Amino acid sequence: MAFWDPVIDRLSSLGRELRRFSPANLRKLANTRVNDLVLRELARSKERVSDLERRYPSADHKEKAQRLIDGKKAIAGTVGGVSGVFGLISVPADLLVMTYLQVVLLVDIATLYRANLKSDRGRTELMDVLGYANGVGPFQRAGPKMLGSLAAKLLEKGRLAVLGRALPVVAAPITAYLNNQHIQAVGEEAVRFYEGFGKAEKKSERRRPERPEAQA
Repeated sequence: MAFWDPVIDRLSSLGRELRRFSPANLRKLANTRVNDLVLRELARSKERVSDLERRYPSADHKEKAQRLIDGKKAIAGTVGGVSGVFGLISVPADLLVMTYLQVVLLVDIATLYRANLKSDRGRTELMDVLGYANGVGPFQRAGPKMLGSLAAKLLEKGRLAVLGRALPVVAAPITAYLNNQHIQAVGEEAVRFYEGFGKAEKKSERRRPERPEAQA
């Protein structure tokens, strides 16, 4: 049984994630503030990262990040059939789920690299990474606040717009291949950013002068 335990755990986790995407839950998700979503996911991300570090103690950050990406790709490949909220939000349900998965993946990778997402700056940087990964560029302060409006923005101006034109808004589901490619691209953008963030932090620490010892 020990051999199958990781597989069973992963399938169980996948099942829990998919249950989040019922029509009622998607309606709530669309009306969730992005900042609230980031802060809510932060505790879950810490658990996921801690679990990775226990399972793969010798893996470097990039390898762990790829495992986080693969976990989201497993979910992304199944969301094409998600439906039931047309008319309640301004984007297809599967694109709303894709936006949610991107945000959660970025929280995971930022947590892996020890970014401070409790700060306004940390959350702003995360949103900028999301914007760059989707071809939108950095979001302005007056950018979308709710997850549904964020998904609509990415559909209108970002790389999701290409998918939106390729697939009519009420037509066929996004293919697993396109979903996986997009999640991979978002994850790689995050790794590039946070790898640089980590190196800058270490460089800053090396340059920081040592405090003089207090005299007795």
